[in-house]
Amino acid sequence: MLVSAHVSLGLVNPKSAVNVASILRAAGCYGVDHVLYTGQRYRYAKDFNADTRAFHKMIPTIGVEDLFECKPTASKVVVVELVEGAIPLPEYSHPDNAFYVFGPEDGSVNENILSRADDVVYVPTFHCMNLAATANVLLYDRMSKRRYDASNERIRQSRDQNNRTRVLS
Repeated sequence: MLVSAHVSLGLVNPKSAVNVASILRAAGCYGVDHVLYTGQRYRYAKDFNADTRAFHKMIPTIGVEDLFECKPTASKVVVVELVEGAIPLPEYSHPDNAFYVFGPEDGSVNENILSRADDVVYVPTFHCMNLAATANVLLYDRMSKRRYDASNERIRQSRDQNNRTRVLS
């Protein structure tokens, strides 16, 4: 059974509606409660999203002026950014209640946001990943380090309707 916790994402001025749609898909797959974003770029492009599972209709996706004014109460702020001094994700213990903040695809999280973070983590790679890939890896890492439902029933509920494949013993 999945461990109950509150998980939210904060996106700093995301540029690409496709990336945000992919983040919403990940949010639906990994149990994110809501997504906040700043800036106008996504707001202008969101009608052209590629969220094929329509998670944008299920997960509140809210434009805000300041991510911290809308931060979920009692959530630790975890900034996810490739910056010196950050904690490598494989070594990180995720808090129960987390507000993960991601920078824009074409920039970095600014010092004001970094200084307000409880933790700063990064995904060790050979090159930087895009926003959606980073969110997927982070959310998967969080789930993999917690108790989760590994039953066949969970597989049946999660898979695509056209997939009825089984591993034969």
